[in-house]
Amino acid sequence: MIEEKRSKYDTDPLDPEFVRRTEEMGGATRTVARDGDAPRPGISEEPTRRFEGPPTSYPSVFVPPTHQQPPTVNHSTFGASATPQVQPAIPHLNERRPSSRHVTKLGVPENLALIAPYAPFYIGIVAALIELVVVPRHEARVRFHAAQGMALQLAMIAVTFLFKILGMITGTGFGGGLFWLASTIFLIVSMVRVWRGERHHIAPLDELTNRLNQQIAPRQ
Repeated sequence: MIEEKRSKYDTDPLDPEFVRRTEEMGGATRTVARDGDAPRPGISEEPTRRFEGPPTSYPSVFVPPTHQQPPTVNHSTFGASATPQVQPAIPHLNERRPSSRHVTKLGVPENLALIAPYAPFYIGIVAALIELVVVPRHEARVRFHAAQGMALQLAMIAVTFLFKILGMITGTGFGGGLFWLASTIFLIVSMVRVWRGERHHIAPLDELTNRLNQQIAPRQ
């Protein structure tokens, strides 16, 4: 009987040598398969067991986080204090009820010297000019109202002049007469406020007021 030549890749299960060759080639695999139920050394379940119990509390999104106070930075130069300096009060803005004392070198009571620059009908501008020329600079309150009164009178004269020009062009003087009446009422109200000691500060005239106070020096 002629024996049939078999290939090494023949895996016919009827081959009597198939089981032996399989055991020799798959020894390592069989060892792992047989020992699959045994625990592997070096592997612990401790990391997963820590999460078996739920945490006792969760952080709330409604509780704001606690922040530390940021360090204070000193922005001062050369070690100077960064505390803002309080500016001294301006004498003519700390209004009080005018007294009856006589103003230095003017010889009139303070209450009259303060309201005279706001007198209407060009009287105030003359009084303001006299006070700026005569009253010394240490009488800051009197000089301030004299300069502000003169600035107000000059502004009213300029606006009145413009209304007259417009009246000549348009042939009507209604606007000029209305402005003259309003300016006269404002001057009277200014006199009353200063007499009562109320603060009377016309901010749009600050530049002209300061210039008049500085340029018109008191007579020595």
